[in-house]
Amino acid sequence: MNLALNPKLKFTLPLAATVLAMTAPAQTSAGGNSASSSGADGSDGTQPSAVSAPANASPSSANPVADYFSNWFVRVSKTQAEQPHWVTPLVTVTPRLEEELRYDQMWESDHDDHSLTSFGGGKGLELIPAEDIEVIIGLPAWQTQFSSPQHKDGWTDESFLIKYRLLSANEQEGNYILTAFMGLSVPNGSGNTTSHHYLYTPTLAGGKGWGDFDIQSTLGIAIPDNGSVKTGSGTPILSNTALQYHVMKYFWPEVEANFTYWPNGEHSELSQLYITPGLLIGRIHLVGRLGLTAGLGYQIAVSDEHPNYRNNLVLSVRLPF
Repeated sequence: MNLALNPKLKFTLPLAATVLAMTAPAQTSAGGNSASSSGADGSDGTQPSAVSAPANASPSSANPVADYFSNWFVRVSKTQAEQPHWVTPLVTVTPRLEEELRYDQMWESDHDDHSLTSFGGGKGLELIPAEDIEVIIGLPAWQTQFSSPQHKDGWTDESFLIKYRLLSANEQEGNYILTAFMGLSVPNGSGNTTSHHYLYTPTLAGGKGWGDFDIQSTLGIAIPDNGSVKTGSGTPILSNTALQYHVMKYFWPEVEANFTYWPNGEHSELSQLYITPGLLIGRIHLVGRLGLTAGLGYQIAVSDEHPNYRNNLVLSVRLPF
């Protein structure tokens, strides 16, 4: 398998390296006290409380651009202090605003000697450039697919996601959040792995917590630029819900329900439901603001109709900062 560097990564990888470098002269340790009763932070686990107040902002200068970047982490900490401090589920996109690097690995399998491995899962760099806003720059995944007797591999399409937090309250103020998403997939992948169409995914996401237990859920629709033609992917309705419980500071056992319904397209009137038990561990403090969160889960198709795959092993590694 040829793993030569994809030209599409030339922008996102230097950007990711620059952001990580910014975390080196950290303002405080991320292993401090919890902002909630269970001790979790604002970036997949713990909140660096010492920088959560605007009082730590750098002195203002005559250069507003310099001020913007010098106060970046103060702004991030303030934004995350105003929302619940749950961990991000394995599959469900969290309504919380995150700042992290993320890598996912997936091994899909079916019953007809069909398998697919995704290196990266389309995840990437997540940033909070302003209060109530998150931008996700997905790195194209390298994907290998085997369907006897054929074998094909290549880069998947580039993806982007913007979150806007509509309302939120941390554990002391109500423990809830509501966020709107807009996703975009650009058809620039390899010839045998691209969708060949732009894909827009508006989504509404919310969550509510009660002590160490929380529910996070999303509801969205995927709209390709070719609409609902019979030979296309259609406009599937996507719903994901995660139930989590926080145990012993670092452990987050969870179960997710991942549901898709196709009202049109090549899978018209079909639906699929996966149940995904999993375990996440985090946030483990590494250095400065940098932490580590990792998780493992297994998707199991529980519906008779499974147009995509039957089972999927999911590994996720995040570096929140």
